[in-house]
Amino acid sequence: MPAPDTAPSTTGDETSQSAGFITELLDVLWEHARNSASHATAPMSTSQLRLLYVIDRDDGIRMRKACTLLASSPSNVSRLCDRLQAMGFLERRPCPGSRREITLQLTDAGKTHLRGIREKRDTMLHRAIGNLSPTERRALGEGLAALAVQLDFPGEDLSRPRTRQVA
Repeated sequence: MPAPDTAPSTTGDETSQSAGFITELLDVLWEHARNSASHATAPMSTSQLRLLYVIDRDDGIRMRKACTLLASSPSNVSRLCDRLQAMGFLERRPCPGSRREITLQLTDAGKTHLRGIREKRDTMLHRAIGNLSPTERRALGEGLAALAVQLDFPGEDLSRPRTRQVA
């Protein structure tokens, strides 16, 4: 897959093409890592994996907040939870502060599954980045830092990596 043009973009079409290239490349990388880590478990959809990541970042998250973060309807998230619970990756519990709400927590199996996906992904990325020249690595770092600034997710500090609790 050829790299997108590195010259400054002058049109919205060029920006869209470049963004599309980056998105597709990341999709391929994550899908490869997810599939290679899923050999011991049932296949998992991207939506299910996104929900696992959301719960991993906020253990005990309320279902309503998960719906908001995923920009998905409660019925869709509930179906995702059904499948993840059937796989043994997720537990639903009554919310301590509200009898009408449900909280979501990863099981040990869910944490182990995510850890396997991350290890495979990290190994693959470290290998690929290690094969880049120092100039290419520097350009990649600068480009990703600039992208993080442009994305400017509200309430998230993208200047430093997220920390994950180890189970």
